[in-house]
Amino acid sequence: MKKEVLQQVFADKFAGQTGTVYASPGRINLIGEHTDYNGGFVFPGAVEQGIMAVIRPNGTDTVRAYSIDLDVYAEWQVRDEKGPESTCFRFVYGVARELIERGVEVGGFDTVFAGDVPLGAGMSSSAALESCFAYGLNDLFGGSVSRWEMVLAGQATEHKYIGCNCGIMDQFASVFGKEGKLMRLDCRSREFEYFPFEPKGYRLVLVNSCVKHELAGSPYNDRRRSCENVASAIQALHPDRKIETLRDCTWEDLEAVKSTCSAEDIQRATFVLGEKDRVLAVCDALVKGDYEEVGRQMYLTHNGLSRDYEVSCEELDYLNDIAKECGVTGSRIMGGGFGGCTINLVKDELYDAFVKRVTEAYEAKYKITPKIIDVVIGDGSRKID
Repeated sequence: MKKEVLQQVFADKFAGQTGTVYASPGRINLIGEHTDYNGGFVFPGAVEQGIMAVIRPNGTDTVRAYSIDLDVYAEWQVRDEKGPESTCFRFVYGVARELIERGVEVGGFDTVFAGDVPLGAGMSSSAALESCFAYGLNDLFGGSVSRWEMVLAGQATEHKYIGCNCGIMDQFASVFGKEGKLMRLDCRSREFEYFPFEPKGYRLVLVNSCVKHELAGSPYNDRRRSCENVASAIQALHPDRKIETLRDCTWEDLEAVKSTCSAEDIQRATFVLGEKDRVLAVCDALVKGDYEEVGRQMYLTHNGLSRDYEVSCEELDYLNDIAKECGVTGSRIMGGGFGGCTINLVKDELYDAFVKRVTEAYEAKYKITPKIIDVVIGDGSRKID
């Protein structure tokens, strides 16, 4: 949505007033799935699609917010202990509270917001929303919160107000993204490095399955718990070592606890240790310009996510199979799983044939038209002048 349209909606809602426009992007992740909360490496980049918000302090202690996409409105007091019930506003509420805890004197404000990140596609529309308001509220209320603290405020919002024990990758990519660059992030040390990503002869293409399977309970948190169980078991065997996450564990460590951990927990940990190795292999391949190796590692990741971590679904596996049949260099699930997108590294000369084939085959099998999203790597959180 254009900022002019957003400003007009804001004026319509709030007596002709204007506000300041902020934006934060969604993200893709080339490789490194479910490794962030295990202290490992990820390789994300910000995209052009994102969340945009108009925000204006209103001189009261009341927040008045309107979601254009959902056509819903809510009001709440800044320091209300309960906050709004609607999930989209709880992101805003949580970020404001987290900034207050970090010393920002957030007062009441009026806001409207909208986005073009496909929901349920694994592109982290929620992190884009959190990052947009973390950046905007810090700016408008005279805060001195660093970009890293904005990342952590977004993560804390997910943990405390949404109930999702996510890692830091999504918020990191949204806040720190740069046009034309991917980032290798060490999720334990928070050290990161920008890698130019403008592969000649290839395109990054998302294929949105347009399905999202809601499973009983919390499969995301269950898998995180499995990883923590294995790390704890290894720590018990080695009290002289400091083992915080699976990042600190080796294949030999994993072998040593197979008899004491559940088969399911071992299966989850097997994927994580393999994915840690694959991220580093992709970094080496990118330095060499070896995109065929990048693609090979992407396929290996998909297999691990499908078989060991069990976060795939029939539709995503089918999209991956079609990519192989079309000669696509690399393809895998992107995001938490159970639906959403595959990310595909496609040679330019195969692009048209792949898009045609995957669209027709998926429509024929599932009676759903997949959405094709060409990836352009964009900038992170910012004020729109």
